Amino acid sequence: MTRFDLAALLEDRSAERYALHERHLNHQLPRMLRTLGFDKVYERAEGAYFWDAEGNDYLDMLAGFGVMGLGRHHPVVRKALHDVLDAQLADLTRFDCPPLPGLLAERLLAHSPHLDRVFFGNSGTEAVETALKFARRATGRPRVLHCDHAFHGLTAGSLSVNGEKGFRDGFGPLLPDTAVALGDLTALERELARGDVAALIVEPVQGKGVHEAPPGYLRAAQELLRRHKALLIADEVQTGLGRTGDFYAYQHEEGVEPDLVCVAKALSGGYVPVGATLGRDWIFKKVYSSMDRVLVHSASFGSNAQAMAAGLAVLSVIEDDQVVAGARATGELLRSRLAALTDRYEMLADVRGRGLMIGIEFGRPRSLKLRGRWAMLQAARKGLFAQMVVAPLLHRHRILTQVSGDHLEVIKLIPPLIIGEREVDRFVAAFTAVMDDAHQGGLVWDFGRRLMKQAAANR
Repeated sequence: MTRFDLAALLEDRSAERYALHERHLNHQLPRMLRTLGFDKVYERAEGAYFWDAEGNDYLDMLAGFGVMGLGRHHPVVRKALHDVLDAQLADLTRFDCPPLPGLLAERLLAHSPHLDRVFFGNSGTEAVETALKFARRATGRPRVLHCDHAFHGLTAGSLSVNGEKGFRDGFGPLLPDTAVALGDLTALERELARGDVAALIVEPVQGKGVHEAPPGYLRAAQELLRRHKALLIADEVQTGLGRTGDFYAYQHEEGVEPDLVCVAKALSGGYVPVGATLGRDWIFKKVYSSMDRVLVHSASFGSNAQAMAAGLAVLSVIEDDQVVAGARATGELLRSRLAALTDRYEMLADVRGRGLMIGIEFGRPRSLKLRGRWAMLQAARKGLFAQMVVAPLLHRHRILTQVSGDHLEVIKLIPPLIIGEREVDRFVAAFTAVMDDAHQGGLVWDFGRRLMKQAAANR
């Protein structure tokens, strides 16, 4: 009889966590965490908070890059997972039609009534891969358009529509694609006129830099695409399920009805990886055109009972607890209080976003003294000032945040959707203290100098 004791294993080996990663996993991750001073050890988590071994609490304003929409260890999701494990279902037989996937699909589609069917995979990038394949099959065309600075995933297909050169370098050749600027309808129409475009994939609010599609853009883009018999794909992997104050971010604009919608992250409840691609009936029927093609697109762990149970529990909480309305109200409170500080701090250039997806952008100061320090940092590495703000938020105020992309002077706030006024007060007070210190030439700049030295030593 195998004797496996997880608690004992963790107790015996947890102290080796960084060494294990250095030896067996991505060896650059521990180096990066130590360089930034993020090599902390968290003992437990609940809701929007972590605790370390000394019992200090940390406010989570990152939510695992949006995965923890309901916070960590939500009791309803936990119970659903206990229940499905205890049920000992005959799962993943591959030759039956279990009820949970159908029930979750029904629940998801209720929030986008113009769509008809769902494919379940295991992640956001798989949801995007599915949408790309379905769009090419449905239209018979090879090329997919994406927007500059987009992030749609890191597998080969989704990487083809990733607007960040640093992620793409060294992994070509990729699928035929073309980047257009978010909001540029002229560029979109020019590419569509070539007649080989299957779809445009777009994040209604881009995660990189937190840039929202301009008012009217999605509706106008949809009309152009339909005229040229191409599809609109909405990537809602990060923005969906209430993040921006509507169930889907595309719903901010009246009349927008994407042909395919990708979701993941928060649908998992923070426990079981899951992704979903929602689409129109005719697209699915093009893909699964006969019984011979019944398995033409599938996923080994797609629709597994644990993921489906977690997804159903998440949607129940979102609906029953009015999470979307709460995210909208709390997000507006947080954004407005931060925006009010732009007149107070000359390096605070902009505060933007929707719901609980907020970008804080820093820019070149006016005063001569601060301008010299700013120029020094920019010469060393663009994006360093934002990282200098992130560090004291963690070390002095025990708040976890992160920059919204490499070489960007933008911090992205994507906290659990369950935060309230108490968390807003804590973050605004901490951010104000850090910005006061930065404008007075305090310890924030000392951290910047240390960071530049450490980065240089680690190259």
